Amino acid sequence: MAGKRFLEEPGSDLDQPNDQKRMRRRPSFASVIGEAVMVNSLKNFCLALEPMLRRVVNEEVETNLRRSTCSLTRSPSLRIQSLEPSSLQLMFSKNLSLPIFTGSKIVDLDSSPLQILLGDTRGDQVVSTYLPHPIKIEVVVLDGDFPTYDNRTWTSEEFNSNIVKERKGKRPLLAGDCLSVTLRDGFAPIGEIEFTDNSSWVRSRKFRLGARVVPESYQGVRIREAITEAFVVKDHRGELYKKHHPPMLQDEVWRLEKIGKDGAFHKKLAAARIHNVQDFLKLSVVDPRRLREILGNGMSEKMWEVTIKHARTCDLGNKHFVFRRPNCTITFDPICQIVHAVIDGNSYSSKELPCKTGYIETLVRHAYVEWNSLEEIVGISSGIPLLTQGELVDQYPNHHQSIVKSFQPLGYSIFDHGDVEMGNLPSSAQLGYNN
Repeated sequence: MAGKRFLEEPGSDLDQPNDQKRMRRRPSFASVIGEAVMVNSLKNFCLALEPMLRRVVNEEVETNLRRSTCSLTRSPSLRIQSLEPSSLQLMFSKNLSLPIFTGSKIVDLDSSPLQILLGDTRGDQVVSTYLPHPIKIEVVVLDGDFPTYDNRTWTSEEFNSNIVKERKGKRPLLAGDCLSVTLRDGFAPIGEIEFTDNSSWVRSRKFRLGARVVPESYQGVRIREAITEAFVVKDHRGELYKKHHPPMLQDEVWRLEKIGKDGAFHKKLAAARIHNVQDFLKLSVVDPRRLREILGNGMSEKMWEVTIKHARTCDLGNKHFVFRRPNCTITFDPICQIVHAVIDGNSYSSKELPCKTGYIETLVRHAYVEWNSLEEIVGISSGIPLLTQGELVDQYPNHHQSIVKSFQPLGYSIFDHGDVEMGNLPSSAQLGYNN
């Protein structure tokens, strides 16, 4: 009976296992500390990971939005507005300076670096304009046949299909560090660029320069591309034989159009002691018939007109040459045209001299032969191309209120019996004047 009471008593050993289980479930102090440290580390890790996760999510969202936008813009129903003609167009500010040689800097007519402008073609005149944000512009080379004369409204696809690339095994056709520029406030300067190859290998034998908007830098309405006039690019070796526009008085005579260096015309002129442009112009004033005889039948009338027209664009400078005789003083410009004359104490302008034609012509021939011994003075600068008959020039600075005109070239040859030499000159009596 005692054993039975033992089992039924509330404080018996049957309750001991449950108490032991409850004691084993209670965490120890060390485990509590470890769990606290672990939680703190995890929190710090999450805080450090959060910015990176935000950045990755933002990038993915922006990429998906961009792709969605591009797909929408490619949709024909949403491109109706962009297909409408745009009035915005890129333009080169000035024409190019020609001719262009490989390895030489490409500049405009003012010998300044090229510039690209943004214009608005609405209305009768093109007006400069600008965009609220900068865009990238790319300079390219185009075929000289593009665009055709009956198609001045090309598309971007037509423009891109006519871009000329370098020949196989050659350097890029355009060289320079400014082939891609930024257009700000409607203006983009282009630095030093040059061609590395000539244009003889393309069908048209000519190039054009073009400028287009880099698509990635602009998403608005179309901006029409800029193009220059068509031009020939010559090999740099040809620059040694380049014609000067305008020529200078001391330029060698082969710098004139239609007269090639060491060619037939050059050799004929050199044999007649005509070495520079000044020599050529002096003889064209004094005796044009003799000059034509020197050049011979190989120079046609059309070639002659081209050559003489080019020569007459020469800048005469501000030097004058004085021819003196006891009873007269005649002032010439650098090409033997009379500027002013004082004869027997009377002052004459060139328009007043025809009344003494025979006498004056004789004096001009004398001055031409004695040119190297004439007195040289500095007068007013002509500042204009070579005069032709009837053109007006500034008044001669001697306070005579007379308008000076160019002296008419002599109408007959002074060299009918060969080149004039000092020993063959007629005497003073034969010339028709005396002291």
